[in-house]
Amino acid sequence: MNETRTDIMGMPIVVEVLGVPEEAARRALRRVFDYFKSVDERFSTYKSGSEIMRLNRSEIGENERSGEMREIFELADRTRRESGGYFDIRRPDGILDPSGVVKGWAIRNAARILAEEDVEHFYIDAGGDIQTGGRNAADREWSVGIQSPFSAREIVKVLYPRGRGVATSGTYRRGRHIYNPNAAGRPAEGLVSLTVVGPDVCEADRFATAAFAMGKDGVAFIAALPGFEGYAIDEEGRAIMTAGFAAYTAAEK
Repeated sequence: MNETRTDIMGMPIVVEVLGVPEEAARRALRRVFDYFKSVDERFSTYKSGSEIMRLNRSEIGENERSGEMREIFELADRTRRESGGYFDIRRPDGILDPSGVVKGWAIRNAARILAEEDVEHFYIDAGGDIQTGGRNAADREWSVGIQSPFSAREIVKVLYPRGRGVATSGTYRRGRHIYNPNAAGRPAEGLVSLTVVGPDVCEADRFATAAFAMGKDGVAFIAALPGFEGYAIDEEGRAIMTAGFAAYTAAEK
């Protein structure tokens, strides 16, 4: 087993790989973390020299955007349209901030790097958004805990994603940083946590952000998406979940 933990993109990232020789594991981990660092250098809104901040200062024209930047903008625009406008990378202060899609997209790309390195069994966790593959060190299916938004020490649900992506949006780590673009850019209200299970972590992440902005209606939005399930906790501490979410809370027999 090889596991590496470090802080990149302003959040803890954990990557675990199994089932390959030591040297191959080190190479795979090195490639993955080099990739995450490159994403941070390009998309960080905290680094003045990043491509996104240069774009915000109009130092880069539309035709000068990198291929990765164009891909992210296209993904963000598609999410805006598919969510009825509840997702927007332009913050109320006017800054373009694509972090609502970058994290899941980067994790999915990191999983593809592991596939290129013939890594079948892996776990990637970047700030609570997770992609897994294969089996864990005990030869069991990977499990993921949903943290209580009211107590960092409490796990309210244990999920078994079985190769699907898991993403959580909420206010308990970074405060009320998700805005409702359809409500004059006011902070999203109604929920404190929303966990989405989707076909992969990129899909789960982008729709988790959009659905959280909808408030309590976000659970119904997730329920209507084919292949997605969700689990939300509202501001009163009540849990709301989609009809098929329970399928991911039962371990294999």
